[in-house]
Amino acid sequence: MRSGEGGTGPVTIGVEEEYLLVDPVSRQVSTEADKVVASAAAELGDRVTTEITRYQIEVRTDPHTSLTDLADQLRETRDAVARAAAGFGLRIISSGTPVLGQHMPTPISPGPRYAQSRARFRALDDEQSACACHVHIGVPDETTALLLSNHLRPWLPVLIALTANSPYWNAQDTGYASWRTMTWCRWPVAGPPPYFESRAHFQDLVDSLTHAGALIDRGGLYWDIRPSHHVPTLEVRIADAAPTVADTVLLAGCVKGLATAALAAIRQARPAPRPRPEMLRAACWRAARDGLGGDTVDLRTGRLEPARTHVERLWKSLSPALSAQEGTLLDAAMARLRAQGNGAQRQRAAYRRRQHLPDVVDHLIQNATDTDGVLSRPAPECPG
Repeated sequence: MRSGEGGTGPVTIGVEEEYLLVDPVSRQVSTEADKVVASAAAELGDRVTTEITRYQIEVRTDPHTSLTDLADQLRETRDAVARAAAGFGLRIISSGTPVLGQHMPTPISPGPRYAQSRARFRALDDEQSACACHVHIGVPDETTALLLSNHLRPWLPVLIALTANSPYWNAQDTGYASWRTMTWCRWPVAGPPPYFESRAHFQDLVDSLTHAGALIDRGGLYWDIRPSHHVPTLEVRIADAAPTVADTVLLAGCVKGLATAALAAIRQARPAPRPRPEMLRAACWRAARDGLGGDTVDLRTGRLEPARTHVERLWKSLSPALSAQEGTLLDAAMARLRAQGNGAQRQRAAYRRRQHLPDVVDHLIQNATDTDGVLSRPAPECPG
């Protein structure tokens, strides 16, 4: 996932998506993820794997410079996992949190690392059936990754609002657009990353957090942006699992455009904006609560502004860094977002038709392999 030589070539991006496995009759989450992963691996190889809970499946793409190629591979990957799930009478959904059927404590996947996490972090692991969409940006070295993180962190609140897709938790409307964001904030090393003064600053901070017991290793850095510990990328981890391939591509395109502009600023030695960490965290909370349906914090002034105004400013900032083809592709995705709302708004719209939570699951099942992102038709009543 490297970018071009010296970081001056086309920006490469790759995506990790996490899905929840559900029973299409009860609409509850299923613990058969290991079986589905084993079946899907016949087609996808090591690009599909289990996650921390037995409800979850994780997939990853190859690195791409083309958003169209990325979309094609995402579509093929979702189709392969959906076919594997159907072989066991199950379905996949792409939502930041389960809608129905979560058991407490959450059933954790086997493995020494997960056992170590449970022993150290205790009840924090009991509610980790939350799914995200991670975008990796190819970088030439860790110093560039940290500089890029500094430039991208002020955009975290608007990316939360744009991608919020987890309004329900434990069969209840949380009142939040992204409840997944709130569940992750409880971890000791989570939320917006610090502003990094240098590579030495980053390494010293990671060493100190490890010695304090807040990390098992670098894989436990749950900041919303982090240098990957195993591939040469910067990982943007802010987004809920995206309901459709089109939503994932919109996120990836936004990150690619922002990264392209930021890398140009880094080459020109332009400093990154440096909002106060307290205000950045508050702005992320506000975006998680209201999504696109309310106000967000303008970090330049500290004042509230409509979330959609913030989105339009994002769009104006990244558009010059996109190719004509990418701009056309993302224009269509952005138009759909303006018309239909983000994933959280679409989930609630599915519920409002009949005040029936299983309809939300059916909506998510349909959209998991539907790039149009349209709302599904009302489904039949589930038994009982």
